[in-house]
Amino acid sequence: MLNTTLCYIERGDRWLLLHRVRKQNDINQGKWIGLGGKLEPGETPEACVLREVREETGLTLTHYRYRGLVTFISDRTPVEYMHLFTATGFTGELQPCDEGDLEWVRKLDFIGLPQWEGDRIFLRLLEQGEECFTLVLQYRGEKLVRAVLNGKRMMQYGD
Repeated sequence: MLNTTLCYIERGDRWLLLHRVRKQNDINQGKWIGLGGKLEPGETPEACVLREVREETGLTLTHYRYRGLVTFISDRTPVEYMHLFTATGFTGELQPCDEGDLEWVRKLDFIGLPQWEGDRIFLRLLEQGEECFTLVLQYRGEKLVRAVLNGKRMMQYGD
């Protein structure tokens, strides 16, 4: 079981995204995602998101908010509990990332970029202003087969 964080930094109508193109054997290879990573032993989700954003971007978050818990179930990886954040305040200068290319992407353009199908669900929830939610996403390979929002099934393979 993994505990991770993911943060979407907002600036106007754009998100700071990471195009994962540099790591070997990366499950996110070629996809556009937010910023984050694995919690270290004894680390809180808040401390982790601050550390990961600083390591990946050089930015220090000054205004961020916990938005939800996303549980990933996959036939390829251990269960993952991802703590989802958004941020609207930061200091510092953007620096290159060794995991991929950082880019400020217009939110409207993001939908057309390669990403996980389940990410589209929680990004829509964020844009709709959903305060705090739980979301279970079950994958078979790269195919989303089930999504459950706040205990209510949204979709299941074959729906």
